[in-house]
Amino acid sequence: MFERQRTIGKAVSLSGTGLHTGTSCTMTFKPAPENYGIRFVRVDLGGNPEIPAVAEYVIDISRGTTLGIGDTKVYTVEHVLAAIYGMQIDNIIIELDGIEPPVGDGSAMPYVEKIQEAGIVTQKEPRDYLIIDETVMYHNEEENVDIVALPLDGYRITVMVDYHNPALGSQHTGLFDLEKEFVKEFAPARTFCFLSEVEHLIDSGLIKGGNLDNAVVIVDHDMPKEKLERITEKLNITDEVTIGQNGILNEKSLRFKNEPVRHKLLDMIGDLALIGAPIKAQLLAARPGHKVNVEFAKKIRKLYQQKKLVKKYQHLKKEGVVFDIQAIQKILPHRYPFLLVDKIIHLELDKKVIGIKSVTVNEPFFQGHFPGQPIMPGVLIIEAMAQTGGILMLNSYIDPSTKLVFFMGINNAKFRKTVVPGDQLVIEAELLRKKSKVVVIRAKAFVGNNLVAEADLTAAIVDRENQKENS
Repeated sequence: MFERQRTIGKAVSLSGTGLHTGTSCTMTFKPAPENYGIRFVRVDLGGNPEIPAVAEYVIDISRGTTLGIGDTKVYTVEHVLAAIYGMQIDNIIIELDGIEPPVGDGSAMPYVEKIQEAGIVTQKEPRDYLIIDETVMYHNEEENVDIVALPLDGYRITVMVDYHNPALGSQHTGLFDLEKEFVKEFAPARTFCFLSEVEHLIDSGLIKGGNLDNAVVIVDHDMPKEKLERITEKLNITDEVTIGQNGILNEKSLRFKNEPVRHKLLDMIGDLALIGAPIKAQLLAARPGHKVNVEFAKKIRKLYQQKKLVKKYQHLKKEGVVFDIQAIQKILPHRYPFLLVDKIIHLELDKKVIGIKSVTVNEPFFQGHFPGQPIMPGVLIIEAMAQTGGILMLNSYIDPSTKLVFFMGINNAKFRKTVVPGDQLVIEAELLRKKSKVVVIRAKAFVGNNLVAEADLTAAIVDRENQKENS
């Protein structure tokens, strides 16, 4: 895998019709600077709005992956992204004068050929790989899907599908060398659907640009001639359509014996490009689809953002420590004698954080609370819980140093045991709700296995500069 970022050498364009919307579009690939990433630009809209190709902007997964910000949308991006990721392009501008890229032949090959025409340029900045260093598992009971990411110094994907259909049956495939295999073995694999799905897709407002030149239609049951004619009429197909003997409408030849599962792998490459960084991992997927691909991409992207954030603040790697006190001081504004969390030992971005506060007799508040019988004030335990939760909240922002967390409310506070010098508080804070700039956190403090305090904390996240102006 390449160690430096890459872009393309010149602008290249292709035109055509979108698969689902049926609208015409010219798409232009353009070179982009280092650390730019992959972005779609709608040049037909005022201001040329951009949509970064990352998972948080996915707004629909109906038979394809749609990105959107406000009223700006781009449909069916997975094949384009698969081509870009498969060609190991890090930075590229994708300009469109319509809402959906041209479908081409239903594979990623037309886009690959355009990237080859443009040429590839190696840039100076290193690639920001997400290295999977421990197993990440995903299971969707409803869809009966499993996806696993395993540590590997490389990039491999193995996919299995099972449609319980004699026309397709069980299929599997694997990509083991992106550079050697992608263009020849996977980019040409075309999108497909079952004959039984076609009329429903049409009636749902999809595949308006679909035809037998840009999709493989698998015959999964007998169909009366009248119904078949009705479907072809809805698709504006004027040529005769027949039920093929090979299980494919019009007896179209497959490019590979297992072309459908290869296309599923291609879709997965495109959807996982929404992680926003190249990854080093071995990926195993059973029965994947756009919905679960995107859910898994969001999970892995959270991991990527977390690793990037930890690396930003925690320069020295320590076993069992996410943030040490030096890192915490870069994130929180509190200082002696009011910094009440010593280290963070667990972090799940936007979900849960665990912090440690070691209580010593040197704490200044013990001089007055109480002389001769030192007990940590309950209000300071609450403050320690809030600071721990504040780290969880501030990590949602690009630059936490520009933010402050202000208390708005404390509910359901309970103090169950006293905390004394020599105790070590283990503070768990979980995100309950986040709306705009207001968050609700449920926090618990333990000494050993004993719950000593708990509370629901409501806080507002504000800009530091605004507070300076208002003060």
